[in-house]
Amino acid sequence: MNQEILLQPSLTLALTAGAVAFLIGVIWGGPFIEILKILGIGKKIRKELSEAHQLKEGTPTMGGIMIVLPTLVIALAINFVNIVRLDLGASILLPLFVFVSFAILGMLDDWEGIHGSGPVGEGMSGRAKFAVQVALGIIAATLFSISPLEFSYANLIQLPLQEGIVIPIPAILFIPIMAFIIVGTSNAVNLTDGLDGLAGTTSASAFAAYGVIAYIQGQFFITQLCFVIVGALFSFLWFSAHPAQVFMGDTGSLALGALLGLVAMMTGQLLLLPIIAIIPVAETLSVIAQVAWFRITAGQRLFRQAPLHGHFEKSGWSETQVVQRFWLVSILSAFVGVALALL
Repeated sequence: MNQEILLQPSLTLALTAGAVAFLIGVIWGGPFIEILKILGIGKKIRKELSEAHQLKEGTPTMGGIMIVLPTLVIALAINFVNIVRLDLGASILLPLFVFVSFAILGMLDDWEGIHGSGPVGEGMSGRAKFAVQVALGIIAATLFSISPLEFSYANLIQLPLQEGIVIPIPAILFIPIMAFIIVGTSNAVNLTDGLDGLAGTTSASAFAAYGVIAYIQGQFFITQLCFVIVGALFSFLWFSAHPAQVFMGDTGSLALGALLGLVAMMTGQLLLLPIIAIIPVAETLSVIAQVAWFRITAGQRLFRQAPLHGHFEKSGWSETQVVQRFWLVSILSAFVGVALALL
């Protein structure tokens, strides 16, 4: 009974914080989009994309700020006392560092895509962006490995369907594994961000699932962070539903993906990530398979277009159908992931 009394206020706070994030986003989202228009921060569309995508030319981008800023403010506010006391709440700072640092990288990439001298619609060079991602991932993993704070599950991998059985991550492998997961999920969500609302809806499902898992584990600061993210994503989706008034850009997608990978590590449920984040994982695998098949067969294509959402668009699905159906799959996969975490 005492544990239930402790758990319920924590969940109430997390859900309330998510609702506040949504309300804040809906209120200030419209004026913020107008500011982006005034500043000329409009998306440039690559010429090889379809005519339907060309119509989106000039839509404001860097909308990820609408997700990052409220999350940062609310997460710091509800953990302020514990941060000052260097209590458990201070451990929110490391996830926020990952979130904000990848958002800044995304902002630079978005800015380069708008005002850079490279090809239309292209941002930073792929190698430069990847190098910075790897560097940030290594820095984050190193900070976690040397942190005096207690992260109960970060160095463990829990086996689904095997209650109580965990695999400890050897200290020598912790940094490369965490860096790989952060960078991998960052790029996976980035690849998913190709249709109005797709990255937002699938990310919201994944964060909600990991929020529930963290709650069950008693990692309340992760629960709070996850549901604040969900609330902020819902407010962003208010404006990015088709036809989108704003794109999240790399500012949002890189940050969301990096944080999602980190949360998977911090809950010890890394093996559930391909299930809970099934859409970003499938999008990434489709690109890898497309490139590999193209090289093996000297020019043939495995999919009509990669990432995977492009294949279904080419197959006759409307943009709205792709987003809605992918989100349904994402929600059901999140259910399965949570169920497996409970077994």
